Amino acid sequence: MFAYHARNDLLKDRVILVTGASSGIGATAAQCFAAHGATVLLLGRQEDALNAIYDQIIAQGNPEPVVIPLDLESAQTPQYNELAAMIEQAFGRLDGLLHNASILGPRTPLEQLSGEHFNRVMNINVNAAFNLTRAMIPILRLSQDASVVFTSSSVGRKGRAYWGAYAVSKFATEGLMQVMADEMDETNVRVNSLNPGATRTNMRAHAYPGENPDNNPTPEEIMPVYLYLMGEDSQHENGKAFNAQD
Repeated sequence: MFAYHARNDLLKDRVILVTGASSGIGATAAQCFAAHGATVLLLGRQEDALNAIYDQIIAQGNPEPVVIPLDLESAQTPQYNELAAMIEQAFGRLDGLLHNASILGPRTPLEQLSGEHFNRVMNINVNAAFNLTRAMIPILRLSQDASVVFTSSSVGRKGRAYWGAYAVSKFATEGLMQVMADEMDETNVRVNSLNPGATRTNMRAHAYPGENPDNNPTPEEIMPVYLYLMGEDSQHENGKAFNAQD
């Protein structure tokens, strides 16, 4: 497990946008960031689930988050631009962006994978991440210390059979991270990727239905690296591929 101990006020006064914040790792990261002082912008397509995370953060006495219902599958450029304008008007900047939202898609041989399924996975996992990032770059530049984290996967670093569109999308995610990191080098914006590893989530259970979930760490257990990448201690990290677990 990534070794890092975050001080309680690590993210005090930071504004962090988390996609896929309604469940799993995204929800846990949002709560963790809020517990360390951040104002978290909760983005997802299930408003009721986002509201539940909002209530939990408030109940814990942490900074009030913002609920942003947005379906990344259907969102278009004007919606991303409007979101960036709203964040700038409300907060004046964006300090962190965690790209957590993604879908698994069918796990099947490529010859049996339909173009429709392939395109849907790529649209949500890659195209939406690009479009959201592109819209956020100007307000990330307004931060004195901004961090962008793309969620990757082990199958996005070495391809494996039957992982199809998901693996391809994560290879593309790594490429998007590297290009952006190189463009942001020597600016106030750092960009890295993060492979959570096998974690006790619904997506993992769907991918490995025969696996005992208790053998995997909970989302809470892998949060140290998320805190590290969003806090000032990682200011020197750019263009790197991190792992939450050894």
